[in-house]
Amino acid sequence: MAARAVTAVLDDGRSLDAALGSVPATWTDADRALVNALAYGVLRDYRQLDVMLAPRLSRAPQPLLKALLLVGIYQLERMRVPAHAAVHATVAATRELKLGRARGMVNAVLRGHQRDGAPELPDSPGVQYSHPDWLLHAIRADWPDTHTDVLAGNNTQAPMHLRVNSRATSRDAYMAHLAEADIKARAMPQADTGITLEAPMSAQALPGFAEGRVSIQDGAAQLAAGLLDAQDGDRVLDACAAPGNKSAHMLEQADIDLLALDIDGARLATLDDTFERLRLTAHTQAADALDVANWWDGRPFDRILLDAPCSGTGVIRRHPDIKWLRRASDVTAAAERQAALLRALWSTLAPGGRLVYATCSILQAEGVDGVTAFLDEHADARERTVEADWGQMQAAGRRIAPGQHGFDGFYYAVLERT
Repeated sequence: MAARAVTAVLDDGRSLDAALGSVPATWTDADRALVNALAYGVLRDYRQLDVMLAPRLSRAPQPLLKALLLVGIYQLERMRVPAHAAVHATVAATRELKLGRARGMVNAVLRGHQRDGAPELPDSPGVQYSHPDWLLHAIRADWPDTHTDVLAGNNTQAPMHLRVNSRATSRDAYMAHLAEADIKARAMPQADTGITLEAPMSAQALPGFAEGRVSIQDGAAQLAAGLLDAQDGDRVLDACAAPGNKSAHMLEQADIDLLALDIDGARLATLDDTFERLRLTAHTQAADALDVANWWDGRPFDRILLDAPCSGTGVIRRHPDIKWLRRASDVTAAAERQAALLRALWSTLAPGGRLVYATCSILQAEGVDGVTAFLDEHADARERTVEADWGQMQAAGRRIAPGQHGFDGFYYAVLERT
């Protein structure tokens, strides 16, 4: 299953989440965890593993066979699976994958690697940090003093963060419930309802999850609601709302009239499920936020959250497939759409209103560059400087490096209409 998922990403261009969606529902949690560890690990360390594999091949294998070999080497190099078990299971998988004629070759490659160990990796940052060259160069340009920290941060395992539903309980009370369940956790200093778990666990195992007392949300994403600072009675737009965590957070903090838009109707359905679990109410609509005439009723919004679609380079540690699915041209296209969305939505913001612009990208083209250009073009827009103990101040807004404060990579800017 892991080999099939890796092939789906590297050769078919599918997301890893979609590729792993075919894991049988009857599998145990332990088996699901193992297939995730294998697939995520191979994609996280792909360039290093590829270098380790190459000397043992006389010719390029077909994609599925190569993926299986990478899964085998990953077990030998990175996991605590006993070597004999890793080799046996990987060889046995050739039958399930209808690669039976390659059985001897798989066995020889893995036993040779087990015997000789990994070759010395070349002194190339792209290999050392397992990033494509275009992305490595972009990160080096945008983070000249700390680019190695950013690259390393993309390869770390992200912690599990929770957001307590302040309408249902307090953070202190919920942390007491965690302690009673012997779940180790600590309060998040940058977000007043945030909690960091010492070890990840399934949502269903969290006390009160089904009853809506808590949600899973990265700490960086939890900053959005506070920056928006919506007040009771405000008319609020979440322009790109799916999967709905930021919308839910806003509704937990104030009694607002919220319109949650998303271009993807299927993803929008997750909002309804989230709101039902948390016992919240909002208006949801499937629409392209860029096509204002198609969804806006002409009443201005007091607050707008534009969590703009982006390259996702800030969440690579959670989605390592992003490294191999994105191209430099995708960043350019995303930046153009972000600029168009910002211009279009600005017309729907009331004078004196506030717009929070956010992207889960670590690239300046999708953050400070777009916001400073917008401010230069719009005399009725001004930045509200964010004074905070998180991230780094930019010419406009603040950015967070992946792993900083334990957070995903993120960019925020707060704009007000004069």
